[in-house]
Amino acid sequence: MDAIEAILSRRSIRKYRDDPIPDLVVNEILRAAMSAPSAGNEQPWHFVVIRDRGTLDRIPDVHPHAKMLKEATVATLICGDLGLEKHKGFWVQDCSAATENLLIAARSKGLGAVWLGVYPREDRVEGLRRMLDIPESVIPFSLVPLGHPAEEKPKDDRFNIDRIRLERW
Repeated sequence: MDAIEAILSRRSIRKYRDDPIPDLVVNEILRAAMSAPSAGNEQPWHFVVIRDRGTLDRIPDVHPHAKMLKEATVATLICGDLGLEKHKGFWVQDCSAATENLLIAARSKGLGAVWLGVYPREDRVEGLRRMLDIPESVIPFSLVPLGHPAEEKPKDDRFNIDRIRLERW
């Protein structure tokens, strides 16, 4: 699947089959995530790959919108490391770009995924920090379950000419 098709057909998938995802595929998706742009090329991210069934099943206890993790075979927690910041505050944009790259790469591999927001919700940040032993200088940012889709969603053309301004507002 080419890049434009992956972007235009990407949808939030919350139902998965239990087929495993090989480490090679997960690593390829993470390579795409780490190819995201970042302020000053600071690359302030870390990725926690979660496969343990017990951990996946407990995450909904700290993230109220993560119930689909009970079906997912793997999830990736994208984290921002404040110790790697060169340009204060841009870690949020950098981790957003990495998360989006991850979602598009998953789609291009025929996998389903959904972006679950963690930061800035303190209860989610702290719950995941405690559960996964994340250091204080590292902030859990987003959580992305991955799986072979057990649902199919049609393309949604979101192009809106009314949101485009030429030259000035």
